[in-house]
Amino acid sequence: MSPVRRCSRTACGRPAVATLTYVYADSTAVLGPLATYAEPHCYDLCAEHSERLTAPRGWEVVRLADPSAPTRPSGDDLEALANAVREAARPQDRGTDGRGGGPHAADPMEVARRGHLRVLRSPDS
Repeated sequence: MSPVRRCSRTACGRPAVATLTYVYADSTAVLGPLATYAEPHCYDLCAEHSERLTAPRGWEVVRLADPSAPTRPSGDDLEALANAVREAARPQDRGTDGRGGGPHAADPMEVARRGHLRVLRSPDS
């Protein structure tokens, strides 16, 4: 017996990457990550067959994400990263707060600053 599980589809010898289970009471087909061991009422599918899976009319297909699969950054992630870089590159003008007391007047607890790091005075002193 081969240690690699194969796709359950007839004449397909590719390695299985997902497991298909039917929930007849809910008219639902559940496609998730490859099960730990083969079950008699589950079907192991290769990547191609799992992507092309369709269900009968009136049935719903639920595709569970594989938590171990590497995730690609979404557009929102890339936009948030770009905004963070823009914010970090923006010059800090702390002396224009309207009080005219210099760069430390806006924050009396700040003692010194070097780049993005700040040295703060203890509240007790």
